[in-house]
Amino acid sequence: MSDKRIVSGMRPTGKLHLGHFHGVLANWRELQEAYECFFFAADWHSLTTEYDNTAAIRQNTREMVLDWLAFGVDPAKSTVFLQSHVPQHAELNLILSMITPVSWLERNPTYKEMQENLATKDLSTFGFLGYPVLMASDIIVYKAAKVPVGHDQLPHLEITREIARRFNYLYREVFPEPAALLTETPKVLGLDGRKMSKSYGNAIYLSESADETRKKVMTMVTDTQRVRRSDPGEPDRCVAFSLNRLYIPNEKKAEIYEGCRSAAIGCVECKKLQAEYLVETLAPFRARREELTVHPSLVDDIIEAGSARASAVAAETMAEVRDAIQL
Repeated sequence: MSDKRIVSGMRPTGKLHLGHFHGVLANWRELQEAYECFFFAADWHSLTTEYDNTAAIRQNTREMVLDWLAFGVDPAKSTVFLQSHVPQHAELNLILSMITPVSWLERNPTYKEMQENLATKDLSTFGFLGYPVLMASDIIVYKAAKVPVGHDQLPHLEITREIARRFNYLYREVFPEPAALLTETPKVLGLDGRKMSKSYGNAIYLSESADETRKKVMTMVTDTQRVRRSDPGEPDRCVAFSLNRLYIPNEKKAEIYEGCRSAAIGCVECKKLQAEYLVETLAPFRARREELTVHPSLVDDIIEAGSARASAVAAETMAEVRDAIQL
């Protein structure tokens, strides 16, 4: 075990948006400078909810990894790999499923919540109920010391810790109990004021063009109580201003605050300014993505090399597991 090893994954849902950048990628970029990082595309996890619609998973994986690479994940510093290319995840998942009480899975806080939110899907499957076991396998097969999570994800990590603890108790100590590496991420609102999400159709994507971004920003909800251009506004109740806080320099933000509240500037003017700062910030990353797409095999090569490295580490762990359970 390395006390500097981190494991984190993301389900391949396609191209990523600003919420993913601030919620995950910005954090990954920093972590890879200080930790031994394993970042994986969780395509098997996609099957827990998309088992009847698998056609897009492969392309979604490529688009997602392209965004990772363009926005700062460095395969020279981090192991970037595909979950399904490392069969040890599945082997450990099978073994751990033999010792994990069903009651632990049924009390998972997101189990019923996701069933309610995805009511149009039949999620009464063994795979959906047992996805925390696969998640535990993803983490402890690398003997990860820490897992970057938000506060809302702590219950999920605790299930992983309980499963590792139970294995160590039943057989012998093989797995460390991974600790939470708490991450604070800004809440990124979508065009309509709800949380930015692909499913809501309110997202600004990392890979879209500058013009597409400008057009989207201009549609953002502003201060609904500011009816006329001459009315004073309030930035703190303006959805569009939520992006200003992330992309506009502090001295300019102070100017906008004053201009909005005094009606010296209007919402259209403010959003145009915001769009330019956003486009300027994203420009180098988007240029990098364009460079990467010129070499179609590059992503595949990086995934294959990373999967080979991950498999080598996971194979060592599985040798210990088989020895511990006397198989």
